[in-house]
Amino acid sequence: MPIPTEPIGSIPRPPELIAGLLRAADGRIASSELEALFDHAARDTIARFEATGSPVVTDGEQRKPSFATYPIAGLDALAPNGVEIPFVDGHTRRLPVLTGGPFRYRTHADSYLVAAQRIATRPVKQAVISASALSLLYPAGGIDGYSREAFTADLLDEAEADIRGCLDAGAYNVQIDFTEARLSLKLDPSGALLRSFVDLNNQVLDRFSDEDRRRIGVHTCPGGDQDSTHSADVDYADLLPLFFELHAGTFYLELAGEEEPEAALQTVARTVKPDQRVFVGVTDPIDPEVETPEQVRDRVLLAARYIPLDRLGTTDDCGFSPFADDASTARDTAFAKIRARVEGTKLAAERLGA
Repeated sequence: MPIPTEPIGSIPRPPELIAGLLRAADGRIASSELEALFDHAARDTIARFEATGSPVVTDGEQRKPSFATYPIAGLDALAPNGVEIPFVDGHTRRLPVLTGGPFRYRTHADSYLVAAQRIATRPVKQAVISASALSLLYPAGGIDGYSREAFTADLLDEAEADIRGCLDAGAYNVQIDFTEARLSLKLDPSGALLRSFVDLNNQVLDRFSDEDRRRIGVHTCPGGDQDSTHSADVDYADLLPLFFELHAGTFYLELAGEEEPEAALQTVARTVKPDQRVFVGVTDPIDPEVETPEQVRDRVLLAARYIPLDRLGTTDDCGFSPFADDASTARDTAFAKIRARVEGTKLAAERLGA
């Protein structure tokens, strides 16, 4: 497409898969039955993705327990009382906490990618979780015999392997989910926590060549779980100057849900680097109303006033179901929004003569 357009990642799971995951948690379903549900959900998701006209697809994260915890699901050295993430509607999500080392991923994202590539007829992108998000697993009080420095070294190796495995497997590109970026400024308005996150993620990115980094992007948003956010009140003017210090080629920004999208775009124009491409969010997964192609077109035209056309792309603000049990958005609604994004992006390209 003249203006590239890509999804962020997750699609709401079918009700039968959500029910199957609950039964699996209680040991009431065989692993073969659960795998059949995963396979059916992934096939249906990819088929419906391709039917929207999307030039790039994902498996909708049907096999992930969540966008953040897929590498550690099933690890023994975990306790449930980790960092708590509060959302504005009152619900919370809690990360586990590491109890011992060495730290190793139990699942790498290329396993999802390869399974999706067997089904898809279009390029498949793959989302991975940031090293900075997983750094929150290490307890403040430390772990006897396993220092934070040793943990960080293991984490960097695993995060690199997660990305490299996807690149080597032929991912169209790899998207690092860095949703804790905006939240970090709510927890620490000084920006020191955000700076530490950026520095940690750059230690991973610097292990890749310039050519590789052109296929690596970073996504940020204020959260989007159960139609609620955790940090939408944090101003982009505080986030983006540090966010664009990441050594990646592409950046995916939530924008459709912003109260003042033009102000955010003005900040983008002031802070983005000349070699960075920006995909702006033109559909809002939290809003139950399905955008029209014309609404999407107008959002793209606004963005094109601030971002050079050869460095502009479109995306969804966030995944539609970042946690497996999030059924707040219907699958039909998600795919209708994706179709509007694809069609609206085409309309904008025609208007701009792209």
